[in-house]
Amino acid sequence: MAGSAGLALCGNELVVRGGSRLLATSTSSSDDDSLFIYDCSAAEKEAQEHKGEDGQPVDKGSDTVLASTFSTSGSYFALTDDSKRLILFRTKPWQCLSVRLRTRRLSGHDSRAQPLRGMWDLPGPGHEPASPASAGGLSTTAPPGKPWATVLTWTVVRRCTALTFTASEEKVLVADKSGDVYSFSVLEPHGSGKLELGHLSMLLDVAVSPDDRYVLTADRDEKIRVSWAAAPHNIESFCLGHTEFVSRIFVVPDHPELLLSSSGDRTLRLWQYRSGRELHCCHLPSLQEPSEPWSNKRFAASRITYWRQEDCVALLCDGLPVVCLFQLDVPRRQLVYQQQLTFQHRVWDAAFEEARGLWVLQDCREAPLVLCRPVGGQWQSLPESAVSKRVCAHLRENWAMLEGSAGTDSGFSSLYKATCDNMTTYLKKKEERLQQQLEKKRRRGPPRGSNGQTKKMKAGRAPRSCSS
Repeated sequence: MAGSAGLALCGNELVVRGGSRLLATSTSSSDDDSLFIYDCSAAEKEAQEHKGEDGQPVDKGSDTVLASTFSTSGSYFALTDDSKRLILFRTKPWQCLSVRLRTRRLSGHDSRAQPLRGMWDLPGPGHEPASPASAGGLSTTAPPGKPWATVLTWTVVRRCTALTFTASEEKVLVADKSGDVYSFSVLEPHGSGKLELGHLSMLLDVAVSPDDRYVLTADRDEKIRVSWAAAPHNIESFCLGHTEFVSRIFVVPDHPELLLSSSGDRTLRLWQYRSGRELHCCHLPSLQEPSEPWSNKRFAASRITYWRQEDCVALLCDGLPVVCLFQLDVPRRQLVYQQQLTFQHRVWDAAFEEARGLWVLQDCREAPLVLCRPVGGQWQSLPESAVSKRVCAHLRENWAMLEGSAGTDSGFSSLYKATCDNMTTYLKKKEERLQQQLEKKRRRGPPRGSNGQTKKMKAGRAPRSCSS
């Protein structure tokens, strides 16, 4: 979530983000030394001042990248930042198109995210690349004719928590903190953002089925909702069973009827999501040794990634230097625990590359990226190759963008349910009140005329006696 470093892979394209910057390069060969850097803090901002309903200026954010993702084919890449911008890049073909900035401010009652109007065009292939200042924070060392391009910049209504492309790559779906999902057209860049659906609680993740028929959303209130993409007000099912917030959901690409989910309750679950049926539940604490320092620590999974080649699932637990590996047993509809990879440094993110294995991004300047593969049936880190050396060299040169993530909290710690025992508090206060009343009575002493004491007789009067 917010502010932590991230890793994304699609084909041979590798993107690392940290702070307000992202770095993109290729893992295809050691000879391809192309590098693309984009800085959101240098991107054009809206000139007009945002004001809330009380007329006071609204915080514009810190430009920190909150979430990012590739499209299915890798042709597009999108990110959203703390300044409520959604930035779309085109990676194929490698050409510069345009950057569009919004010219009018959203009113406090406008429920739609508005597109940004064109303010300048970036040069096309064969022209000189634009400077970072004029290209909205874009800088590139790519070969001529092969730069990344910023296609479009939108401003969204709320700060986003997750985003994904539809399988057709026609839309970007964005989930935000208020519980809404907006869609932005990739094919019609001048179109407005459209409200698709909403939850009553904060959304933490969004996914789309491989056939684009269903939109799946995960919220803070333990629910996974499966909605029709064509008519999101129609709900196909709910996947219920988690006892804490649902941190991540993942539709298995090769088995589109299956869904993986993780939660703050420290479980990884397998679902048949159209029926809402839970197929398997794996309790992560049971996989750890009691002697491990994090065995009693509460945690949530910050990443679920999948390797098609081996039907392997990697689970990254937030704040822990471990990656748990599972085998997806499709015929038996269950997850089989394989191994736990332990690292010396904090693990920020992990992602599979189909041709190579599992890339792990860690808080270590000497070796920020580690490649792991199964060797002899056991997963282990591999010696540095020419590709990993080149990518690590780029990260060391731009280590400043990752330094801010070293002590950054992912934000999951604030999502746990607060325990409140009202009855215990009430009984305690009642006992204190009774003790205070008894203490006051003791200080005043016994009341006059009580406990058999005779009252004083008025002077000049004799006591009356009963006649027989």
